[in-house]
Amino acid sequence: METSEEHDKHGENEVSADWLNFKDQVSKLAQVLEKMNLAEYISYLNSPRRMLLINFASGLIRGLGIALGATILAGIALIILRHLVFLNLPVIGGIIAELVKIVNAHNGY
Repeated sequence: METSEEHDKHGENEVSADWLNFKDQVSKLAQVLEKMNLAEYISYLNSPRRMLLINFASGLIRGLGIALGATILAGIALIILRHLVFLNLPVIGGIIAELVKIVNAHNGY
């Protein structure tokens, strides 16, 4: 049977082990937060002018990228259609002729 002295030592060892485990977990949490650049993110959120400027600039760049991408895709599609017209394929030619008739009828020509 354990004496009260042995029980106290055993309890101190448990508390000591729990405390070391807690310190280790806090240390790991601090490292994770440091990797996430949490301090920089909080300073970003606390500065409305900086947040507006960064969001405005990213919106401009995103819009410019969409416009350039759409222009390039439309140009490629136009080049492909131009080559198809020069090939004078019967199926494609018939579809294009029908489209021209529909557009002319809609416009009153």
